[in-house]
Amino acid sequence: MSTKEKGVYIEEECFQKQGPTVIFSNIHYCVQERVGLLCKKGPEKHILKDVSGILKPGMNAIMGPTGSGKTSLLDVIAGRKDPAGLRQGTVFVDGRPVTNDLRLTSGYVVQDDILMGTLSVRENLLFSANLRLDPKCHSSADKQGRVITILEELGLTDCANTKIGTDFLRGVSGGERKRCSIGMELITSPSLVFLDEPTTGLDAYTANRIIALLRRNGKTVIFSIHQPRYSIFEQFDQLTLMHKGEVVYTGEADKALEYFSLLGYQIKPFNNPADFFLDIINGEVESTLELPATDGDNPLVLRYRQSPQWQQAFEEVGQVCRNFEGGLQTKAEEVDYVTSFPYQMRILCHRAVQNLLRMPQTSYAQLALTIFFALLVGLIYFQIPLTLPEGLQNRSGAFFFLIINVVFSNLSAIELFIGERAVFIHENANGYYRTSVYFLSKIFADLIPNRFIPSIVFSAICYYMMGLKPAFVDFLCFTLTMTLTSIAAVSIAFVVSATVSSLAMANLLVALPFVIMMVFGGFLVNLNSMLSWLSWLEWLSLFKYGMNALFITEMTGQLFYVNENITIPGELFLKGQNIDNSRWGFWQNQVALLGITLLCMVLAYIQLRRLNRWK
Repeated sequence: MSTKEKGVYIEEECFQKQGPTVIFSNIHYCVQERVGLLCKKGPEKHILKDVSGILKPGMNAIMGPTGSGKTSLLDVIAGRKDPAGLRQGTVFVDGRPVTNDLRLTSGYVVQDDILMGTLSVRENLLFSANLRLDPKCHSSADKQGRVITILEELGLTDCANTKIGTDFLRGVSGGERKRCSIGMELITSPSLVFLDEPTTGLDAYTANRIIALLRRNGKTVIFSIHQPRYSIFEQFDQLTLMHKGEVVYTGEADKALEYFSLLGYQIKPFNNPADFFLDIINGEVESTLELPATDGDNPLVLRYRQSPQWQQAFEEVGQVCRNFEGGLQTKAEEVDYVTSFPYQMRILCHRAVQNLLRMPQTSYAQLALTIFFALLVGLIYFQIPLTLPEGLQNRSGAFFFLIINVVFSNLSAIELFIGERAVFIHENANGYYRTSVYFLSKIFADLIPNRFIPSIVFSAICYYMMGLKPAFVDFLCFTLTMTLTSIAAVSIAFVVSATVSSLAMANLLVALPFVIMMVFGGFLVNLNSMLSWLSWLEWLSLFKYGMNALFITEMTGQLFYVNENITIPGELFLKGQNIDNSRWGFWQNQVALLGITLLCMVLAYIQLRRLNRWK
């Protein structure tokens, strides 16, 4: 059997399973508004108001004008809304209440296409297949076959090897991006699929083709949609119409016209039913019947709650709720990631390396600046003499300049999590991988090429140009200090990158602690005579530990000449600066730098886990 035939067979086999029935009961969802410059808590805004309904296997469309709450309802059903805003209500999938594990077994396509721009369409689909299909049950050939099938079904074969595109790289069209996003969720053939505005940005033919593909799956497809054309509308099985957070109709799509005709709304010839329903909701169509007066309530909502459709749905929803409260339903099975930690690590690291190689501008610029500043420092402080006072003064200035350079040159690290924040949140929420795997893969992919290698190159160029102690062991100690100082600065940038989403704010928040550390590092200000009440800040300073280690490496065993007959040992300078030049004195600075690094890495990971995954 060929790869293509195998992929088609696997997909057809998965399509045979019937999708689940989704029931939502008395959903009331609110958000806390923020007012004023200080973003104080304001009044609660009611997004969904006592919403109930049944979504059966097939095409379940949620329609309504902008601001009606259709996307919010979709997110609540999918378990993607902040539980803190859910005042009441329950969502059941096949009689079981929805848990956080639903994201691992269902597919969710967001309205804004979130893809890795440096990967091709095929590579993005294969990435999803590798992480979301159990490698014990699906071979590499199976995954490749499924990717080929999805490419053909979505009409992506011609652009399969084209990159998605970035700010620096021209890629596929908007419609092809949308289809690729849908394909990444369909790659696992989930029995339950959620889509937020799946036809946005697509031409009429492609939109119709995608809806037809979803319909052929035979699964439960729940999606919000704004104004579909008639050829798309006629493929709907169930229709839910909303207005200002309330349901005005839910039931079979082909019976919606009959329902509204009984309320006195008559559609004109050749009018699209979807447009007609939105006109009714927006008050653009007058009823031929006199609707009952209401005290500010929507008459369409009141009439719906008096209809047989609502009564039937109310009974079915009530039965499920009673069964659950009575303990008739079994406990939902625990669902874990389908792939192991090492397997996810391998896939994520491979993608990170691909991303780095295909966007080398940052790495090349980092290395080029490193070489430039190394040569600059080496030329400015070329072959520093051992005479006093210039030998001591120039070494002090050189070390301070070196630490400043190695700290502030790592500001580029703040882009690490900010640039891919949307991708991480989407993929992590959809159950692609663990947060720890993503964090470690990004750390390894960034530290080795962008931090370790530049630090070693920088040290190798400037060390011998400046004429520092020629012993190779001293050079290794110098390189170790520069590398650990660099990584400690990077770890602080990681914390900020994982905390804020704005690059401008991140630059400010990183530069501020660096400047404070520089001032209180002990080189610019004598903390014993000035600002003694802030002297404790020196223990948090990268500059203090980095410069102390450099001074110990260079001054220990070094002799400075006042004239031909008088020499002064470097240890005398260390003693005057209260720097411990013992064997432990050097290593305690390295341990302090490593401690700052580990602490900030842990904080960055915690912040990454605390990212708001709720829409």
